[in-house]
Amino acid sequence: MEGFFKLISYFQTQSEPAYCGLASLSMVLNALAIDPGRKWKGPWRWFDESMLDCCEPLEKVKAKGISFGKVVCLAHCAGAKVEAFRSNLSTIDDFRKHVMACTTSDDCHLISSYHRGLFKQTGSGHFSPIGGYHAEKDMALILDVARFKYPPHWVPVPLLWEAMNTIDEATGLHRGFMLVSKLHRAPALLYTLSCKHESWVSISKHLMDDLPVLLSSENVKDIKDVLSTLLSNLPPNFAEFIKWVAEVRRQEENGQKLSEEEKGRLAIKEEVLKQVQDTPLYKHVTSLLLTEDSVYQLKAEMESSLTNVAASICCQGADIFAGRSGLSDRFCCRQTCVRCYRATGDNPATVVSGTVVNGNGNGEQGVDVLVPTSQAKTSCCSSGQNGCSPMHPGSNDVLTALLLALPPQTWSHIKDMKVLQEIENLVSAENLPPLLQEEILHLRGQFLLLKRCKDNKVEEDLAAPPF
Repeated sequence: MEGFFKLISYFQTQSEPAYCGLASLSMVLNALAIDPGRKWKGPWRWFDESMLDCCEPLEKVKAKGISFGKVVCLAHCAGAKVEAFRSNLSTIDDFRKHVMACTTSDDCHLISSYHRGLFKQTGSGHFSPIGGYHAEKDMALILDVARFKYPPHWVPVPLLWEAMNTIDEATGLHRGFMLVSKLHRAPALLYTLSCKHESWVSISKHLMDDLPVLLSSENVKDIKDVLSTLLSNLPPNFAEFIKWVAEVRRQEENGQKLSEEEKGRLAIKEEVLKQVQDTPLYKHVTSLLLTEDSVYQLKAEMESSLTNVAASICCQGADIFAGRSGLSDRFCCRQTCVRCYRATGDNPATVVSGTVVNGNGNGEQGVDVLVPTSQAKTSCCSSGQNGCSPMHPGSNDVLTALLLALPPQTWSHIKDMKVLQEIENLVSAENLPPLLQEEILHLRGQFLLLKRCKDNKVEEDLAAPPF
């Protein structure tokens, strides 16, 4: 029962009849103390079902539930380590060993996907964590997240296995179980790939399928040709595909001060930004964006003033705080103000404060955006007063991060061996500092997850993305 105490501390009731997968996963992620990378409410960094929307729209989950493969995908996206097993590819003996291992530890938890009918319960497919194991009676404790229906209950392991060894009619595949634990490395710190814009399928197809073909051209004779081929052929809405990650907070939470934790997280993001800008590849990308007319539109699309970028982030943040992420009744930003805070011995910290109003115009909220900035290039000019005008993440470093994160086989079709060797050296993760290397490897894992989604293989391939 060692794992029970962490789980029971975060035991929750699913907020919608079809949210059992989301509730089970958020419960386990919180028990593992995995950082969601943003605040839930007040000062609390906490997983909630509404945050788990990267692999399947919440409205779709609310209407139809979620598949085993999509819950595994969500766990990967949330920054967890996941090992998933369908019942037809495992055995009851292996399942029992995993139950015993997870219940005798508090750093790994097991989520079961099963059919309620075998327990003579109402309903069909369901997800819930396993909270304990009774060795003498060979029974598992199910912490049922549908607490409005059933309290936690003990089930014989053979019967639970029989309930998992059923077919999900929505996918035609077997149910199963997953082991969720905490990664030793952090998930994305500054950059992330987004599948929330409808264009992500065409963009990922271009980068993973079409780009290698374009690079096989005889006209690719140097690094500039390689980068120009990539940048000049990017699909529309490319800027919606790769994002830099900002932290938001309500203004009233900390006044005008940054907590030590906030300053620490901001410093890590800024170090990642600096390491990207120190790479030889960044210099090539910057040079091309400054001189190549054909990619000017791309640069203009990705670049924007800090206040405009932050205004958009403030609206998204207010939406999240209101618990309405993904809905149409969004907030709009009335005004923004860039402030620069400096403590003794600290680098300046840039915070953009915004006042946002909801779509009905009957309520407003103050939101702060903590902006990672490049310390190499800052200038002071803020409405005629001493302030800071920082270099926030922009097209140069975002594109550099994307190029570093592309799967290594992307470049294999380049015919000129000298050019191939040069680009492979420029994008090699082995040549990167440890912090940036972890960031890039995480992005590569996201690429592979998106490829599974694009190819409709998320249900077939449950393995963690190899780095």
